[in-house]
Formats: sequence, C-alpha cells, structure tokens
Amino acid sequence: MQTENNMPNYWLMKSEPDAFSIDDLAQQGPSPWDGVRNYQARNFMQNMQMGDLIFFYHSSCKPAGIAGVAKVAREAYPDHTSWDPTSHYYDPKSSPDHPRWFMVDIELVEKWSNVLPLSTLKQDPELSDMLLIKKGNRLSVMPIKPNEWQRINTHLKPNNKPR
Repeated sequence: MQTENNMPNYWLMKSEPDAFSIDDLAQQGPSPWDGVRNYQARNFMQNMQMGDLIFFYHSSCKPAGIAGVAKVAREAYPDHTSWDPTSHYYDPKSSPDHPRWFMVDIELVEKWSNVLPLSTLKQDPELSDMLLIKKGNRLSVMPIKPNEWQRINTHLKPNNKPR
C-alpha cells in the first residue's frame, strides 16, 4: 500500500545473522522472507508492496541494530515451508489450498559499513514511539513511520556509507 504521492512505505525486518544476514542477502540476491509465524507480522507482510523500503535489522547479536536497507521484490505469497512436514516452520493447519502463512521476497538496496546499534536508536527522543523500541515488542516485521525513517537516516555518519 503506497502512500498517496506514490512514495514507498517503510518497514523493519529482523533476522538473526547466523540464520540469515545482510551478507547472505547480498550474496544470494532476491530472497524469500519465510518462516514468519506471528499473525501480526504476517499481516504486516501482506500489506507490503513492490518497492517498499525495509531496514534490515540484525537481532540477537552484538551489537543488535540496523545493518542496511532492502526493498520488497515480490509481494506476499503463500509460505510453502508451512506445509512441509520436514521444515522447522511446518504448521499442520496450513496447506497449499488453505495457506495460513505468507512470505515476501526482498532484495538488497545497500549494506552499511557499520551496524546502527539499537542503543543509539533508544537514546533518540524523537524515536521513543517507534515500535522497535517499545518495551515487550518482539515482532520480527513492523512498519516504520516516514518521520522515523528520515530520523534514523540522520544517524548515519559519513563513515557509515553503503558498501
């Protein structure tokens, strides 16, 4: 769902780097974002449109933070891992005829030379309402407001250029 002036929407997607990192995305090219098993995160992915921009966030590591930018390369479609009994993401209530879970494909826009740490984001009072920073939020996919997107980009230093 793009905005009225045809600008992209903004998102943040979390991944543990030992499972799938921004380096993996850079190496593999457009890749599916599968295995999401939270209804709210799934619903957010179903709202994603081609070209929407994504902060790629490395979680459960030190430092946790934003590693770069990706974009939606394919809109939501059924997540086939949900009906594969050999998959870690198998859900017996999902099937090809009645999919319960969906995924999108993303592709790299830019990898930053340094991760923008969560601690930096938390210290910025202008980001205090951001979902990522809210206590108890564990969503792996979430929307980012345009003003948050712009503010986060102001934290990039000249030595943290895309590479």
